[in-house]
Amino acid sequence: MAGRLSSVGSRIMGGNSVVARSIANSLRLRSGMGLPVGRHIVPDKPLPIQDELVWDNGSALPEPCIDRIADTVGKYEALAWLCGGLGFFASLGLLAVFNDKASKIPFLEMQEIV
Repeated sequence: MAGRLSSVGSRIMGGNSVVARSIANSLRLRSGMGLPVGRHIVPDKPLPIQDELVWDNGSALPEPCIDRIADTVGKYEALAWLCGGLGFFASLGLLAVFNDKASKIPFLEMQEIV
């Protein structure tokens, strides 16, 4: 299929048949690398309850997808950090608006040449 598509694309682009054959061979063989992902394993029994929360990359110890650091920061402490950060950037923006020197002089004053 890839060879046919590359030969059609080569004809459309005005290439010669040597280019089409070389592209077809390289696509057909995929440079010996195989598919980009491994073979799919079709499940034959029901999956565990929280199977989507475990990152299993084939190592001996699969790790959880969600890090377990959420318990170290409380809900109200996180809210305080969020409000403090947003308040800082809001005050920085207001300081930039009030201290904008270019908006105080919208145009240049013309001086008379004597």
